[in-house]
Amino acid sequence: MSKIPSPCIGVCKFKRDGHCIGCSMTKDQKSLFKKLKKEKHQHAFLDMLVHQQSDMGKYSHWPSAYRKRCDKKNVKAPV
Repeated sequence: MSKIPSPCIGVCKFKRDGHCIGCSMTKDQKSLFKKLKKEKHQHAFLDMLVHQQSDMGKYSHWPSAYRKRCDKKNVKAPV
């Protein structure tokens, strides 16, 4: 079982009411993802994040950037 990479895509600018303009996570969410050890919890977090991005809008760039990140780590992108 490969570790799922963080949803962070390396932008890390928290300009949307505390949400990153790259991945939509807050600083607390970034910390939370790092603490998730079980793969099913990581998948659930990613599902929540995709819904959050959809609700907030302007995150159409994230899926392709995240897939590239997963490819670099030789992990199948879970989203």
